[in-house]
Amino acid sequence: MDQIANVSEMPLERCREYLRLLARLQLDRRLHGKLDPSDVVQQTLLSAHENRHQFRGRTEAEFLGWLRQILANHLAGAVRRFAAGLRNVNRERSLEGGLEESAARLDVWLAADHSSPSQRAMRQEMHLRLADALGRLPDDQRQAIELHHLKGRTVAEIAAEVGRSKSAVTGLLFRGVKRLRELLQEKGGPQA
Repeated sequence: MDQIANVSEMPLERCREYLRLLARLQLDRRLHGKLDPSDVVQQTLLSAHENRHQFRGRTEAEFLGWLRQILANHLAGAVRRFAAGLRNVNRERSLEGGLEESAARLDVWLAADHSSPSQRAMRQEMHLRLADALGRLPDDQRQAIELHHLKGRTVAEIAAEVGRSKSAVTGLLFRGVKRLRELLQEKGGPQA
């Protein structure tokens, strides 16, 4: 699957949840009331559709990287529009780098340190499946999993951020991972 003959014909809709996951991970929480990650993803998919002829890669991994770059551009534009007062140059990092880091965290969480082309293709497929399954979780469980496993936050940090006790966050993580495993098994995918 890594060397797809017509990877540029891959259905964009298949990548929606993956891009939404990455957008949620990169979007500053202070902007959540002003900016919906789904809107940024929709703009990304529209741009990708309109500019598909510009994609020069040959693999699914390159295609997903191209989509991440478009997403980074749309996120940067949205942040500029909505968050002029929130910018902190000392803590700012490129959105594209952040998106790549989030994708790398997905690899680590899925324990997908593979090197063969077929294994890399399987890893890309797992990214898409995991993002889809995460999107099907209740919001509080999804948020806890994303913050802990994909952003590397501690249970105490998550509790402070979402306004819940550490034991409540632990419960969300436990139930969320359990449900995530069920969803992935339903689709014959990797286990979290």
